[in-house]
Amino acid sequence: MLENRNLIGNQTFNKHSLDFAMLEQLKIFGRELIDSQSIKQIKNCLIEGSYGVLTADAHYGYGHPIGGAVAYPEHISLSGVGFDIACGNKAVRTDVKAKDVNIAVVMDEITSRIGFGVGTPNPLKVDHPVLEELKSIEVKAPGRVKSELLSVAREQLGSIGSGNHFVDLFEDEEGYLWIGVHFGSRGFGHKLTTGFISLSQGGAFEDRPKNTSMDSDPILFSVDSELGQDYIQAIYLAGKYAYAGRDTAVDEVLKILGAETTYEVHNHHNFAWREQHFGRDYWVVRKGCTPAFPGQKGFIGSNMFDTSVIIEGVDGEQSKKGLYSTVHGAGRVMSRRKARGKVKWKKGRDGKKRPTVVSKGVVDFEKTRERALELGIELRGGGADESPECYKPLEEVLKHQGNTIKVLFKLKPVGVAMA
Repeated sequence: MLENRNLIGNQTFNKHSLDFAMLEQLKIFGRELIDSQSIKQIKNCLIEGSYGVLTADAHYGYGHPIGGAVAYPEHISLSGVGFDIACGNKAVRTDVKAKDVNIAVVMDEITSRIGFGVGTPNPLKVDHPVLEELKSIEVKAPGRVKSELLSVAREQLGSIGSGNHFVDLFEDEEGYLWIGVHFGSRGFGHKLTTGFISLSQGGAFEDRPKNTSMDSDPILFSVDSELGQDYIQAIYLAGKYAYAGRDTAVDEVLKILGAETTYEVHNHHNFAWREQHFGRDYWVVRKGCTPAFPGQKGFIGSNMFDTSVIIEGVDGEQSKKGLYSTVHGAGRVMSRRKARGKVKWKKGRDGKKRPTVVSKGVVDFEKTRERALELGIELRGGGADESPECYKPLEEVLKHQGNTIKVLFKLKPVGVAMA
């Protein structure tokens, strides 16, 4: 049942059941790989006139499944964009061969010159035109709050964050070295999201949001409302910021290598786009979903040890039904808590928060480190919750996307850096 829906703005819908006609508007790739919670969640995101998709790497998320996309005629979904606004991937092929590079030395340089971790500023101070653009942001908040937003954006530009975000080095089938990065708008995007959640609840931007559980109904803004327009402007600025951050990180690795770029792929997978599908315009939100229109390239990361790929979208009936969307990674099969155990975050003398394990999880990260050595992969950082057994096999996931995409390059990891 579609009840208690958080519709913010000028339009409302009659409450109704998700009938057979609505189910016809939901495309699921690799149903056997997807948990029932995620399927229930994407159904709960659908409203009258919308279309939904689950890609084969889908798993449970906050109010909207990761690996899920929904096309809304007149609404935009904050839940569908998510907390990490404009999270995405960039990959570049360099003009150097992997065999000619001391990967261990390069990985050490990467982790010393680029910031990793929750709230961590970037050691590299970046002056980028996007920082000036951010000053135009329209949020109903006191000047000090806007100033804090801009300060966080400046400090963290080009830094990586935590979780499954990374800076990796890969070798392709011809021996060329690739750089791949995965992260989004960092603390700037997260603060924007929490602010707009509070506004949607009738609070002030700077208030702490209420009832933000995993099972919360999606927050939908009418695109004709003032709040909807402010949110759209905010995510587009966050999108520019995320692009600038990934460009900055890749450029720094290129400097370390003394290399040039010969091929580039770059796009968001947590975002909202105005697109045409089935003969009309929609706002399409993709959360952990890579846009894959015919001829459009995408970088799909795997796990620490397995092959990642560069793909291209292919036209066809299944592609149309899937809103030209594909996977953004392998997809989790194990929660972070189960993998690493119960963790408490404590602030050290340097002001940085670090995890302390209270009870052990099921993954032995020391074995992961040992396996990295066996495979010849220079691993920096990471944790039990990012070990390969926490993820589906990417090769299997891609098979379930059928002929909606084709693989252009296969990339074997040789260096992995995470928080």
